[in-house]
Amino acid sequence: MKLYWNRGDYDWQPERYKYSVEQMMLTLFPGERPEYPEEPAGAGEDWARFAVTPGEKWVTVTAQVAREGRQAQGRARFPREKLDEPAEKVYHTVQHGLKMAFYRAGVTLLGQEPPWGALTGVRPVKLPTRAMLAGATPRQAQLELERDFRVSPVRASLAVGCAKASLAVDRDLRDDQVSVYIGVPFCPTRCAYCSFVSADVGRTLKLVEPYLEGVLREIAVTGESLRRAGKTVHSLYVGGGTPTTLSASQLSQLLEAVHRELPVEHCVEYTVEAGRPDTIDREKLLALREAGIGRISINPQTLEDPVLQAIGRRHSAKDILDAYALAREVGFDSINMDLIAGLPRDSFEGFCRSLNGVLALEPENITVHTLALKKGSRLMEQGGALPSGEETARMLDYSLECLSGKGYLPYYLYRQKYMSGSLENVGWCLSGQESVYNIVMMEELQTVVSIGGGGVTKLVDRAAGTIVRQPNPKYPHDYLAALDRVLAQKEELAACFLPTQN
Repeated sequence: MKLYWNRGDYDWQPERYKYSVEQMMLTLFPGERPEYPEEPAGAGEDWARFAVTPGEKWVTVTAQVAREGRQAQGRARFPREKLDEPAEKVYHTVQHGLKMAFYRAGVTLLGQEPPWGALTGVRPVKLPTRAMLAGATPRQAQLELERDFRVSPVRASLAVGCAKASLAVDRDLRDDQVSVYIGVPFCPTRCAYCSFVSADVGRTLKLVEPYLEGVLREIAVTGESLRRAGKTVHSLYVGGGTPTTLSASQLSQLLEAVHRELPVEHCVEYTVEAGRPDTIDREKLLALREAGIGRISINPQTLEDPVLQAIGRRHSAKDILDAYALAREVGFDSINMDLIAGLPRDSFEGFCRSLNGVLALEPENITVHTLALKKGSRLMEQGGALPSGEETARMLDYSLECLSGKGYLPYYLYRQKYMSGSLENVGWCLSGQESVYNIVMMEELQTVVSIGGGGVTKLVDRAAGTIVRQPNPKYPHDYLAALDRVLAQKEELAACFLPTQN
């Protein structure tokens, strides 16, 4: 879609708003890509033109949109005196006006409104959380989403439910705590939808042992820095990839280092993604239990065998059920299971069977993802027959109704680019079974220190309202090649992520 700015007599610095306009374009018209040509659009081309025009009392924001031979105009306005506020407030006021004007024109052409309305961005829960911290009731926070961003009542209620869980966790956080993520970027095979930084262990087996040795060194250096800074670990999450790609002895070695080197004496939650059932056996589960791991994930994504084959899994639905039963037998009483709506060869009926099958197991957590077509995934590169956005939306609607009806509560939520139907990923749990790590990570409530390849340390200074990101190299071989630099960065943690320390 060709995008144009009408500058007029008022210099509203439109280039500052490119990202916001592009995000709204992706929300309304997912197949479009932005262009900023000098020449006018030709006949039959898709385009949008934006203007901000101050009047005596009001500033009017307009968006004229042409798509598939039809045109529509949307408007928003705000009081003129808002232009006299501090620059950051002016920016957000104009930004919201542009998004709402574009949205109103777009939904006129589409004939329907997306479930999240004009709300863009990864973390919609931040808005109702902020509103409730400022004194709003949950109902008022929900109405604000519906009124100001045209979010549907169902999705607004979902966001408020997650905001409640976020606020409950936030009340127990202390300034002397961090959370820790340890990445194990290996999998037995790579799923078709996956763009995570993971390596097929069959082809990179020789890297597993040196990679583990590097992670053990980083754990030791990180532990020393945290202790110098007076920090303890609040929650710890071992993710991937699939951490249970490691052998039982390697898992024990990793987790022994965690307890030996990191200040985990007050850690309230230990999670390991067991993930793929084809990496789970009794010996590994016992190693996790003996190391004090209380929460694991066993992620089917689907219980439909043809869909498992389509996404490149080398196991059956029965293998998932067997792995779950084994985990219960070994003694795990906090298990998460993931499902993905919109997978290739899946259908509404197939998704319902998968969800009902998972519910029959009564796991403590169920996370329902919406398929997002990500760069680097086989689905993005090769394509494939996928359920429509409308059918995927039916899947999500069914999950909302079914999970809430079975007593599960939403506790964390996020969105992604190129997500089918502009929908969402939601973590659901039985009462009292929220994952602390998932909440603090997604809502950026405290510093998360990442160890290993593909992780990103986020140094959160809530008093200053800043987040500093320090990414580790993505791939195992790059991580090993840059290990000295990674270790040096961890040695500096005490100084760089604690600006208020003396």
